[in-house]
Amino acid sequence: MKDNKSIWKKITGSREASLLIVLIILCVVISFRSPSFMTLKSITDMLKNNAVIMIMTLGMLGVLLLGGIDISIASTLAFSGMTVGMLLKYNIVENAFLLFLIAIGLGALCGLVVGLVIAKGKVLPIIATMGFMYIYRGLAYLIGNSQWASAENLGEFKNFALGKVLGINNVVLIMLLCYVIFFIVMKWTKIGRKVYAVGSNREAAAISGINTSNVELMVYTVMGTLAGLCGALAVAVYSSAQPNMLYGKEMDVIAACVIGGVSMTGGRGSVAGAFLGSLILAIIAKALPLVGIDSIAQNTVKGVIILVVVILNVVTQRVMDKNNLKGREM
Repeated sequence: MKDNKSIWKKITGSREASLLIVLIILCVVISFRSPSFMTLKSITDMLKNNAVIMIMTLGMLGVLLLGGIDISIASTLAFSGMTVGMLLKYNIVENAFLLFLIAIGLGALCGLVVGLVIAKGKVLPIIATMGFMYIYRGLAYLIGNSQWASAENLGEFKNFALGKVLGINNVVLIMLLCYVIFFIVMKWTKIGRKVYAVGSNREAAAISGINTSNVELMVYTVMGTLAGLCGALAVAVYSSAQPNMLYGKEMDVIAACVIGGVSMTGGRGSVAGAFLGSLILAIIAKALPLVGIDSIAQNTVKGVIILVVVILNVVTQRVMDKNNLKGREM
């Protein structure tokens, strides 16, 4: 009986464990309705199609850990993606590695500018990123000049999303590498500890000698860098570059973080939680058409599922806080 209680305490006392249970339940329910869902090809396609959201979730994790927000990321993605598309369309650059570097560099520059305005200019993140959301989306349209890049304009670059390394799709491999790197950085490096320290208590972090504005600048630059990377990946995955690409998807990135237990007030969240949150969102997006839910009703069902998972996270967090308080009682 005691063992059962201790197992239940471990489950209810861990956001990641509760998310994993939700993930398993979702997979089992969907598999009953659509047996093809759990095939290797289906899972690979799901991860590939949702890789850009999953990668940007990592950047948003860092932003939210500081109590900030960035709603300009989809526009940054479109700007860098359209740049790649136009360079390919007019045969200016054809080397895939160089194109990725250009997209990443543009994204980093966009993130740096956002970070400077927020960290050094002391502008509220929601206001600053709202402005840049329109600026970067506008730049995507300007670069396109009323044109777009189709599959035939992309040459060999579009085949990047079809290639494999050690049997793993290139796009999925990049996404997994990003998560491994972020897990190591956030868990075992000074940079990760500084992000958590600033997010938990900015004043205390400043007193302890941490340059809080530099940490904030770094986080937004990293967010922009990942959005730039995802711009190039999106062009390869969807075999096109359009100014309106991934319009509104910044909300999915934020939702993935919230599902994963990342606090929007800062200081609380993990890479594992972000991964599970984005994976649950990807499964929901993949599953709704498979189980026969009408396209008109999909957003409503998706919203309800997200709300249920978030409520579960809130309950889990309260249990964790209660257990921590009990542990401190003399």
